[in-house]
Amino acid sequence: MGHSKEHLASDLAMNAPRAGSPIAVLNGRPLLPNAGISLDLNWIQSLRVNTSAVDRRAQTQVARRTVKKEWQAAWLLRAISCMDLTTLSGDDTDERVRRLCSKARHPIQHELVRKLGIENLGIKVAAVCIYHTFVETALQALEGSGVRVAVVSTGFPAGLSPLAERVAEIRRSVEAGADEIDVVITRAHVFGGHWQALYDEIAAFRQACGGSAHMKVILGTGDLVTLRNVARASFVAMMAGADFIKTSTGKEPVNATLPVSLVMVRAIREYAQQTGMAVGFKPAGGIRTAKQSLDWLAMIKEELGDSWLRAEMFRFGASGLLGDIERQLEHCATGRYSAEYRHPIA
Repeated sequence: MGHSKEHLASDLAMNAPRAGSPIAVLNGRPLLPNAGISLDLNWIQSLRVNTSAVDRRAQTQVARRTVKKEWQAAWLLRAISCMDLTTLSGDDTDERVRRLCSKARHPIQHELVRKLGIENLGIKVAAVCIYHTFVETALQALEGSGVRVAVVSTGFPAGLSPLAERVAEIRRSVEAGADEIDVVITRAHVFGGHWQALYDEIAAFRQACGGSAHMKVILGTGDLVTLRNVARASFVAMMAGADFIKTSTGKEPVNATLPVSLVMVRAIREYAQQTGMAVGFKPAGGIRTAKQSLDWLAMIKEELGDSWLRAEMFRFGASGLLGDIERQLEHCATGRYSAEYRHPIA
């Protein structure tokens, strides 16, 4: 990629990471949390994506034989631990959020936990993802559990309200106690190639999150038309200080796909190689089966390595995924599949 490493080095000297300890490792190199760098337009403009090669690589991911038996159970438990259990419906209520939080604390039915012999693992999901209205309800329901509260913000899902309102929305959620903020970019900035405007917008969101809340930047990849746009938006978001980059709101006609995810994950890898800073990844929307979760976990392991296979660096945005994973775990334990209605989410 045609960009100036000298320019990058000066940026890194001015932008010390928010925390001093490594959070991931890539090819044996410890990586720091992302503090962002100045916008490098040469880097952005030089990006190219070979769409046919990306599609071929994604197809091989799905075509391979998957893990079986106890190995499959172990991978599915890891998928649960990396899950943002989500409810983002217009008819959400405090009671639904409380039920979701209860499921987040105990995502696998007690009897199945006993059959699998995993009582000592304390499996729980990574976070509960909700609207701002329910922050207080979720914080009370999750108190002491270690499960984080993630809030969608910035005019979710369209992201078209005035910038000052979107920034104020973030601040309200942070002040209310949210651990993570999932922000939505203005997709029009990507279509018009307005990279400085996109960078400034995300940097303003980062500042509003302060030092306490992690920021996950939703690109709305189903709306971005080309994989090159996805790559460019990914790099701008990381340069502006994203802790995670996320595929979708879950409300677009097309949500997380393996080709889009591969482009974003490779952007994360290149950014880490050039800056020494690690960014997390969150596919969201359309991932509904246990088999799909294994495809994404395998891709992360192969492209970024084992240190990304944890909730600190990888999340599934999911509402329907957990039920199917529970059914697969029951099959692992008993040899039989249970009915879907036996595994309600909320």
